[in-house]
Amino acid sequence: MDGAVVGVVLVVVAALLVLRSGMRVVNQVERGVVFRLGKAQPEFRRPGITFLVPFVDRMRKVNVQVVTMPVPTQEGITKDNVSVKVDAVVYFRVTDPVRAAIEVQDYVFAVGQVAQSSLRSIIGKSDLDDLLTDRERLHEGLALMIDSPAAEWGIHIDRVEIKDVQLPESLKRSMSRQAEAERERRARVITADGEFQAAQQLANASRIMSETPEAMQLRLLQTVVEVAAEKNSTLVMPFPVELLRYFERATKRLDQEVEKNERELDGPDGSAALKAGIEQIAAVADRFGPAAELTAPREPATEPSAPVERP
Repeated sequence: MDGAVVGVVLVVVAALLVLRSGMRVVNQVERGVVFRLGKAQPEFRRPGITFLVPFVDRMRKVNVQVVTMPVPTQEGITKDNVSVKVDAVVYFRVTDPVRAAIEVQDYVFAVGQVAQSSLRSIIGKSDLDDLLTDRERLHEGLALMIDSPAAEWGIHIDRVEIKDVQLPESLKRSMSRQAEAERERRARVITADGEFQAAQQLANASRIMSETPEAMQLRLLQTVVEVAAEKNSTLVMPFPVELLRYFERATKRLDQEVEKNERELDGPDGSAALKAGIEQIAAVADRFGPAAELTAPREPATEPSAPVERP
């Protein structure tokens, strides 16, 4: 009786040990691929506790998290013959654990090699301006190039991004000068446009002031008020140029009248013209005030000649 009990206990203990040796735990971020006598099973084991046939089954765990893999810096020549160095980063994850376990020996290493070769190919097919500005399109093309072979391995490429583009120092200096020249050109164009608009507004203002002379006086008064607001001891009064031109024209007319009168007085009819002018002045004086005796100047009396002594 005691021997039978011991035998039963030993059998139970052996069964527990066998079950314990065949029990496996699969984490939430993993999937288990079971190889039975070297043959992969079509169904993978999901997270939790799973049991394997002792001494028959062997399980390989495959991580299904998104893998972030940096691509080493690749040096290449662009389509427009510029030598650059480009590095990138690839985000991918396993979608079919069975194929990832049996189709490729090391899917992480395989994806890295494909990413490097695809990055060099993208550099050779693109211009420098595309590498610097149109990166979204390059990201899409690079992801498509890597995803084509990776899909056969049960791997999905989520995203590929170019991190940095290293340029030669000489090219950086050239681009810096180009950018500086472009900024200077824009500044000059903006300044010229501002001058053009200011000239248009001044032309419109001058046209309005020419039609309404009072506007010039109002502008003069406004300028005086603005100058007086500074509370300076000296007030600067702007003198209109039009007034100077008026005085200049008046002076020229006066000089012409004086020259005309002098020519008339020096002529043969000078005394008659002088007499007519005096009569006009007398007529004006009689109209606005008491009459004044204005007569033509008397001719100077001839001095008596000295008596001639007769012998």
